[in-house]
Amino acid sequence: MTTESPAAPRTRVLVLFGGRSSEHAVSCVTAAGVLEAIDRSRYEVVPVGIAKSGQWSLVSADPSAWSLRADVLPEVTATEHAVVMGTSADGGAGQELLVAAPGSVPESLGGVDVVLPLLHGPFGEDGTLQGMLEMADMRYVGAGVLASAVGMDKHFMKVVFAAAGLEVGPYAVVTDRQWRTDAEGALRRATALGFPLFVKPARAGSSMGISRVEDTAALRTAIEAARAFDPKVVIEAGIEGREIEVAVLQGRGLDAPRTSLPGEIAMQPGDHAWYDFDAKYVDGAAAELTCPADLPSDVIDRVRQLAGEAFEAIGGEGLSRVDFFYTPDGRLVINEINTMPGFTPISMYPQMWAKSGLGYTELIDELIGLALERGTGLR
Repeated sequence: MTTESPAAPRTRVLVLFGGRSSEHAVSCVTAAGVLEAIDRSRYEVVPVGIAKSGQWSLVSADPSAWSLRADVLPEVTATEHAVVMGTSADGGAGQELLVAAPGSVPESLGGVDVVLPLLHGPFGEDGTLQGMLEMADMRYVGAGVLASAVGMDKHFMKVVFAAAGLEVGPYAVVTDRQWRTDAEGALRRATALGFPLFVKPARAGSSMGISRVEDTAALRTAIEAARAFDPKVVIEAGIEGREIEVAVLQGRGLDAPRTSLPGEIAMQPGDHAWYDFDAKYVDGAAAELTCPADLPSDVIDRVRQLAGEAFEAIGGEGLSRVDFFYTPDGRLVINEINTMPGFTPISMYPQMWAKSGLGYTELIDELIGLALERGTGLR
């Protein structure tokens, strides 16, 4: 008589999404894609949503609850049953999740092996959440504290890239104090870059608060629009060139970062002059990804190399998407790095990996494996 070996326990994954930033809905849509694709035979999912108020709640693991449908943006709503982290029974800091409701004894949800933080923007992608998880000694997917903070701030990102020898385009920064005390001076510095200009919140993503400006008359309004999302604003000179993206995945062990084939975004005829929020998430026909991009082989090699260098320049871990402009004279000008890029099945990051031979579910497996391989703390 033979006896079957007991099944290996599933890895317990805290899927964390929502958050306090303007990219709350994008995070929910990302979570819908991951919840749909993650291998439930290997992973036990603990879905926790963060409301815009900051409260954590145990939420539905049904992907349809967080999908974008009929142009309605999904949202995590606060409940009286809040999820908090506590000390585990064996004394490990922060390894246990508790559900606490007013007037009730907290109920344990048990510990988790790894956190998959699918949060975009401030209070999730900017190092704040990563610092909390480090303090709690919880393993997590993606960049650490410093890389997350640098990757979120378009100003300091450019400073780091330039120091690493990567070419960045002309730009100006307008801080809150500068705008309040010398708005005319800030406008002059921006105008000196020439038009068109792209005015951006320094620490936001998903094209939130971004304006393309063609003349001086519209510049002040664009800065105020960006300041609605962030008091610090970055103003970039428009660069003539093709938009090329590369997906980067941390190497295993001491291996170098892995890079996908480069992709190119091509805007389709319609209502979008550039790759804005609606083009990314609402209008599925607004843009088309070509991967691999139609580039000479030496340019493909060079852009992949530069993407890996950008990833290492900020101390990246886990995943990043690196965006470049390929100019008519053959230069590759780095635009930005995104340490938690859009991760729905139709997002550019997983699409580029799929074209490079790594499917969506396998990509999730690899990211979780990388997080389990590394420890918390200094590394």
